[in-house]
Amino acid sequence: MNPFATGIFMDKLASKKLCADDDCVYTISLVRAEEDYNAPDCRFINIKKGQLIYVYSKLVKEKESGEFWAGSVYGEEYEDHMGTVGYFPRSLVSEQHVYQEANKTIPTT
Repeated sequence: MNPFATGIFMDKLASKKLCADDDCVYTISLVRAEEDYNAPDCRFINIKKGQLIYVYSKLVKEKESGEFWAGSVYGEEYEDHMGTVGYFPRSLVSEQHVYQEANKTIPTT
């Protein structure tokens, strides 16, 4: 590790997340963005109203924190964003299709 490298400490959004599997790689659901969202930092993804997003995990809400889900943008017209996984507010999306239940509780890192 580079002794001169520094980083910015960021608070955890949650200490647990819900997933469909132990590695959080299986798709839980498909959601549609109801509003635009500009990511405040590198943990989040930008979404545009109407975009479809695959959801891989759902953070377990704690105290005063918001409710966030993790996913990636879906569809050919969003090709430059596909494969990028990040968090977005649950309140800005509507679930279109549930593939499987998120019944595994996993600690976040």
